[in-house]
Amino acid sequence: MPGPLEGIRVADFTWVWAGPSCTLQLAHMGAEVIRMESRRRICVLRMLPPWPGGQPNPNRSGYFNQYNQGKRGITLDISKPEGREIARRIVAISDVAAENFAGGVIDRLGLGYEELRQVKPDLVMISMSGYGQTGPESPYVSYGPAQVPLSGMSQLTGYRGWPPMHVGMSYGDPNAGLHAAFAVLAALYYRQRTGKGQYIDMSQWESTMAVIGDGIMHYTMNGEHPERNGNRVPEMAPHGVFRCAPAATLPGYPEDDRWVSIACGSDAEWRAFCGVMGRAEMADDPRFRTLAGRKTSEDALEEIVAAWTITRDPFEVMELCQAAGVAAFPPQSNRELAEDPHLNARGFFVEKPHADPEVGVRKHAGMPWRMSDTPCEVWRAAPVMGQDNDYVFGELLGMSSQQVAELTERQVIY
Repeated sequence: MPGPLEGIRVADFTWVWAGPSCTLQLAHMGAEVIRMESRRRICVLRMLPPWPGGQPNPNRSGYFNQYNQGKRGITLDISKPEGREIARRIVAISDVAAENFAGGVIDRLGLGYEELRQVKPDLVMISMSGYGQTGPESPYVSYGPAQVPLSGMSQLTGYRGWPPMHVGMSYGDPNAGLHAAFAVLAALYYRQRTGKGQYIDMSQWESTMAVIGDGIMHYTMNGEHPERNGNRVPEMAPHGVFRCAPAATLPGYPEDDRWVSIACGSDAEWRAFCGVMGRAEMADDPRFRTLAGRKTSEDALEEIVAAWTITRDPFEVMELCQAAGVAAFPPQSNRELAEDPHLNARGFFVEKPHADPEVGVRKHAGMPWRMSDTPCEVWRAAPVMGQDNDYVFGELLGMSSQQVAELTERQVIY
């Protein structure tokens, strides 16, 4: 069945991770996304592992193939005048244009919003640069890892007495992609009501700051800087990750690298957790009876919890806690996630044959939502470079095979 965005076409100028994360969501919802790439400057993601069998190749990057599922792919050098003209023709038959170059780059290429709206007056266009299109730092280059410290997230992350920490991934990239997809959907809804397109200027810096508003308010409201405090949070105790019993585990993993996350969100959950541990008397211990008491005695509290979890399997702890209404779950390895019975029962993972026979069928993370009336589906694996040249240049744009051959010879379609 068609997805909710069936009939919407996206001219995708994006690259690396943030932009493709945006257009991935649109492809998931049924939009036809035409990803434009150039062999002159291959997308960074195509050059990153993991590779099937450990053999590098731009068409075989698991990183690229994850975030470009369900898209069409063409090769087009938009640095050349003829390439830019073809790009305009693609935009003219599209509804959305998306790009995530540094501020001002798309305008210098002659493919900015004011230029493209001449060929598509009701176009919805999103630019999702690192710093936005206005302001003194708008031309700066940015990547996801820089967004974490830039946003203030690193200043909030880490253990007490430790320096600021990274969060372990380029959080700014996929987070920006989700914000961007939401903005595009809102603009499409506006266009449906009014017939008017519009331009969306999104800052990846600001989209990352949007998720740590409480940290910012500590200063704007009280002039304070929140202290880094590891896994602890002011509203819950216990709230942490506790070591569990050693066991035979995956190759390359230490046998004692087994943990469980436990969070008690109320006094009632704390009482239930005391019962799970077989320590019902602790629920009325003056040190732990209230959240305020547990926070004051948090070191002692965590020592007691850790002494209990270290004798148990993390999944046993999870089952005992969940049965009592206490949030708990082990940090899972990649293999445990891929084989997780719940995720597989829900059909979260996607397995589609790839155009590169050496890639074949691989398991990828799919979409995290289900819609009752407009089911969404990853309709195919990510494209190899130029996989849809014939369809886009020939079928959509009406070019002859001779024209395509000549443009390929001149490395415009390249």
